[in-house]
Amino acid sequence: MSKRKSSRAEINGWVVLDKPVGMTSTHAVSRLKRLYNAAKAGHAGTLDPLASGILPIAFGEATKTVPFVQDGEKAYRFTVAWGAETDTDDSDGTVTARSDQRPTEAEIAALLPRFIGTILQKPPAFSAIKINGERAYDLARDGEIPDLAARPVTIHALDLASFTPDAAVFEARCGKGTYVRALARDLGRLLGCLGHVSALRRTRVGPFREEHAVALAELAEGDAAAQALRCVESGLLEMPRVVVDRTTAARLRRGQPILLRGQDAPAEGAAYAACGGVVIAVGAIEKGELVPGRVFNLPF
Repeated sequence: MSKRKSSRAEINGWVVLDKPVGMTSTHAVSRLKRLYNAAKAGHAGTLDPLASGILPIAFGEATKTVPFVQDGEKAYRFTVAWGAETDTDDSDGTVTARSDQRPTEAEIAALLPRFIGTILQKPPAFSAIKINGERAYDLARDGEIPDLAARPVTIHALDLASFTPDAAVFEARCGKGTYVRALARDLGRLLGCLGHVSALRRTRVGPFREEHAVALAELAEGDAAAQALRCVESGLLEMPRVVVDRTTAARLRRGQPILLRGQDAPAEGAAYAACGGVVIAVGAIEKGELVPGRVFNLPF
């Protein structure tokens, strides 16, 4: 019996979705996959249902660049409500402790430098971290609150954007694996007033920024969906780029390393090759050669 051919389209590229509050990242991917009738799709970095903002969604060959986007810097704007701690560290959870104490603006500002740089952060109990093959949030929902070990995360900047006695708005730039909910929890505990995230918006993921984002409702209008589709290379723009000719591109696609010549060759580390504006391969530069790790099946 012959295998039935899929009616899905071979879509390649990125859409930077402005995810609305209340939608899961998985649901967002499903909605866009149907909208574009795409054969393959995935996202770069889970965004909680409570949160809004940038959710980069990759189609087809762009899914090969997802790890590189996820490793990029993230930026958030979030509100911490003082006076209560919850089991989820956000307003969706159940209050587990309360405090009548409130911090001053000066007390908050004085504490922020302690969170800059590489710090140890204990992830929230309700998180996607796996424990013996099970997600921590599944265990927590079943009443088995996991005791997650603290892990190093990097926070590049944490600024107080606005202040009222009962809440404060912060802006943060951080590396992979940082939990904003844990930041709110730890700030509240150190200030002695307790706290949780009451609003959260992601404004950057790697090379994708807020000005690149498009709302779900907009994608259904006219040719907005086609216009919103960004090239596969857009997910790699924070990496060094090596321009190659068609002959060299063919070598890379066969998995063969290429020798880099000239003073403009990138230093050792991650890099990608492109030919005629099309991504050919991504890999690492070692001893003057670009060694391909992933190759792309894109026409050029």
